[in-house]
Amino acid sequence: MLSTLRNAWKVPELRKRIIFTILMVAIIRMGNHIPVPGIDTKSLASLAKTGTLFSFYDLMSGGALSSFSIFAMGVIPYINSSIIFQLLTIAVPSLEQLSKEGEEGRKKIQQYTRYGAIILGALQSFGTYALIRSTGAITNVSKFDVLLIVLTLTTASTFLMWLGDQITVKGIGNGVSLIIFVNIISRLPQKLMQIGSLQSTGAVSIIQVSLLGAFVILLFTGVVIATLSERRIPIQYAGKAFGGKMVKGQSTHIPINMNASGIIAIIFAMSVMQFPATIANFWPDSALSKFITTSRYSVFRYNTWPYAVAMIILVVFFTWFYTEVTFKPDEMAENIHKSAGFIPGIRPGEPTAKFIERILVRVSILGGLFAAVIAIIPMGIEGFTNFQGLQLGGTALLIEVGVALDFMRQLESQLIMRHYKGFLR
Repeated sequence: MLSTLRNAWKVPELRKRIIFTILMVAIIRMGNHIPVPGIDTKSLASLAKTGTLFSFYDLMSGGALSSFSIFAMGVIPYINSSIIFQLLTIAVPSLEQLSKEGEEGRKKIQQYTRYGAIILGALQSFGTYALIRSTGAITNVSKFDVLLIVLTLTTASTFLMWLGDQITVKGIGNGVSLIIFVNIISRLPQKLMQIGSLQSTGAVSIIQVSLLGAFVILLFTGVVIATLSERRIPIQYAGKAFGGKMVKGQSTHIPINMNASGIIAIIFAMSVMQFPATIANFWPDSALSKFITTSRYSVFRYNTWPYAVAMIILVVFFTWFYTEVTFKPDEMAENIHKSAGFIPGIRPGEPTAKFIERILVRVSILGGLFAAVIAIIPMGIEGFTNFQGLQLGGTALLIEVGVALDFMRQLESQLIMRHYKGFLR
């Protein structure tokens, strides 16, 4: 990795892209420290507590939500809009046809996604205002102040979306993913300080801290292996005649990543499980709120075994569901047949589709189980150790590893492209 970065720095064009990406990241981090006017941030201390959606949003925004800076919503509206349109592309025939029209069709869908992100950003900013008002963080509730808060949060989220596009075009890597990557990793010093504080007060011993560090390294290794693991479906293409010459058949494969939809599945499962607790924050004294957050019969009570079991089931289900609707075995089998290809030992047509679907089910269940273990690890750490309130999320580790590997792949592809250009010249 270091050699790749060093080689990229030697190429003038790539050096400019790296510097541009660093400058954009610096602007984003500065924006995370610009507060929204008229907000008492001390009243927001319990806003991002573990077990609610806002704890995950606070992590994705790099702590901007708990400090209520202008980037409090981060790129969450854009992510939500992207997921919605990705599912609509599968369900709505007109959008599905648009996605098959090549680059122009994808650009139109991307444009619709941005418009949707602005609308979702306005709705989410008003919901965020209602939440912080319930905590007593706002003293002046005039219509002008409400408009100012909603406009500030929506504009800042749109600006972040634009910065992400600029990084994608003029920098290196996916801009939105890099924003999330930087926001999550910016919380690392705070976590280390919390662990040091626990150790200095005697709540945990140095041995426990060492075991936690070893466990994190082991978990990191497992996530890297799972992210790179893939099931390859072999494809054989028949030979063809071009211009009187016979071209031999080629062998290739269709890679199916084991952890392709794990992050999306965890987000869906967290949304389902933590939504009731999040809504309960608006009416903390109600009977329903007390049942959700304190009753031993509540499946939505965080850090309990019913919650963990429900979380595992939902993660596995959403992983299978998202994989099925994304890959579409029937279309894959049809495209293979149209390209004069076949899977060795499998007849073309419906048998090929069934074979691909069977593999997808196995891979999705295996990936879902791994993602489910990653999702419940923070509960295990808090439930069986003295490391309380650290919010050590395996989900964040999945995102970090995925974005870092994608960044390195794009950097290596840029280097290879420039190497071949020089060779051809």
